[in-house]
Amino acid sequence: MGLAMPTEKPRDFRRTALRLLGYFRPRLGALTVVLAAAILGTAFGVVSPKILGDVTTLLFDGYLRRVRGVPGGGVDFAQVGRLLTLLALLYGASSAFTWVQQTIMATVAQRTVAVIRRQVMEKLARLPIRFFDTHPHGEVLSSFINDFDNIGSTLQQSLAQSVSALVTFAGVVVMMLTISPLLTVVIALTLPLSFVVTRGVAARSQAHFIARQDHLGALNGHVEEMYAGHLIVRAFGREDRSIETFTRMNDRLTDSTWKAQFITGTIMPLMNVIGNLGFVLVSVIGGILVARRGLQIGDIQAFIQYARQFSQPITQLAAISNNIQSALASAERVFAILDEAEETPEPGDALDLFGMDRVDRVAVRGDVAFQAVDFAYDEAQPLITGLDIAVRAGQTVAVVGPTGAGKTTLVNLLMRFYDVRAGRITVDGIDIRRMRRRVLRRCFGMVLQDTWLFHGTIRDNIAYGREGAPDEAVVDAARAAHADHFIRTLPGGYETLLNEDASNISQGQRQLLTIARTILADPPLLILDEATSSVDTRTEVAIQSAMRTLMHGRTSFVIAHRLSTIRDADVILVMFAGRVVEQGTHAELLEHGGVYAELYQSQFTGPAASEAAV
Repeated sequence: MGLAMPTEKPRDFRRTALRLLGYFRPRLGALTVVLAAAILGTAFGVVSPKILGDVTTLLFDGYLRRVRGVPGGGVDFAQVGRLLTLLALLYGASSAFTWVQQTIMATVAQRTVAVIRRQVMEKLARLPIRFFDTHPHGEVLSSFINDFDNIGSTLQQSLAQSVSALVTFAGVVVMMLTISPLLTVVIALTLPLSFVVTRGVAARSQAHFIARQDHLGALNGHVEEMYAGHLIVRAFGREDRSIETFTRMNDRLTDSTWKAQFITGTIMPLMNVIGNLGFVLVSVIGGILVARRGLQIGDIQAFIQYARQFSQPITQLAAISNNIQSALASAERVFAILDEAEETPEPGDALDLFGMDRVDRVAVRGDVAFQAVDFAYDEAQPLITGLDIAVRAGQTVAVVGPTGAGKTTLVNLLMRFYDVRAGRITVDGIDIRRMRRRVLRRCFGMVLQDTWLFHGTIRDNIAYGREGAPDEAVVDAARAAHADHFIRTLPGGYETLLNEDASNISQGQRQLLTIARTILADPPLLILDEATSSVDTRTEVAIQSAMRTLMHGRTSFVIAHRLSTIRDADVILVMFAGRVVEQGTHAELLEHGGVYAELYQSQFTGPAASEAAV
């Protein structure tokens, strides 16, 4: 018997198993074929040793009759030929049925997993932003990489193998009893000893396997951390310390792995001793029975083959049990995603709010209002209470305030990433909760401080802003964002391929591409979160000019950290503890001498700086 590593178990085995099996209902016909093929293929394989034993008996008895001079003695080669032909047919049929079983099961399993994977992908598109804010990205990625792979491989292999193992065990026991009940009892007596040995070894090795997993996780985390932050490690000269930490972790992993494998490695020699003990007893007792003409010699040969197969199904079922437990634990995590609460359903008339499915700048004026809005991420800690803001179409509204004042929350509410708890937000007088989310979000163009670009060409990344945009429009948007020059200096120009985190261009260049993408989208409203924070001063001046052109005629919300960038805003909203405590122009707020003036003075200290800034 083999020994498997400790396996993660599902919290609700029965419920998860029934739910997973429910996905097989559309493919019951294919599963019936798999079941029949597994039974027939295994049954033919089980019968074969008995026929091979009959061939041995024919050869042995014929030879003895010839030696003894029995009239008509000798080997009946015609019968031997018929049995060998039958044996070849059985082996061939067994292989064919096994191939059919594996092929169909692989198709069923992969198509079933494809259905679940598609459901999860569609579910993720319907989940609220709260889900992604509260679940680590690695957790979701694990479902797509590890959990689905685990489920697919288990469904493909374990279900058919379980049927084969059960049929093999039942068939072997029946054939052994048919040959000799006494020898069957002798073999069965070795089973308790096998279980005792297996449990003893498993108990001793389990702690080392668990330690191995812990050390492996720590080592992988350290390697990932050092790889991601290799520039910082080198900048601070911590290469030696990093290698020392790696060596220490690696030694621990090596030690726990060696101990686990050493203890596990003792099981096969011990099982061989137990198995050989059974074979010795079968050989001795069987020899006596043959000598007394209680058994044919071919029966002993067949019985020894069955005895070797006797423990294999048990070993298989033990391993399959572990695999199924692990797969159901993976399925439970996947189903947990499918069971997450979705975004609030959209109203049926949402599509016709602007008279079209896609947003047009002409159709949206851009009046925005917050009316007595209350919001909290946590019910126990209100963040925004009684917020009232009225923004006229075409205004540039800057939102400033200390960290935690609610600036980013304002954006989240505008985009309906979160819904208000009380009050309402309107665009052109229409409550945004009555709008289709897709249409609402197309109203806004966003340029955030944290850039996002996908693995693809620069042209594709800019064109992401407008589906089907012609190449000329992409280039014009890049020129408007002052990105065309640096793009053309790259070896591939607009066809330059960005890697998965776009680290083959600078942070400032990434920001320019996101600005170009928004310019290409040509949205009626804008949200800018310190869009020029990652570019140099000269580029910032050019970008500010391009942004002013972009913002002309559009309602624009500018989340500002550097107050020097918002002095020309039509209205500046100063937020503190979820409320608008001040609002006005730059000059009016400085003259007022309140929170905004304090924030401004903290960034521009000194009388000369203050006078120049004003």
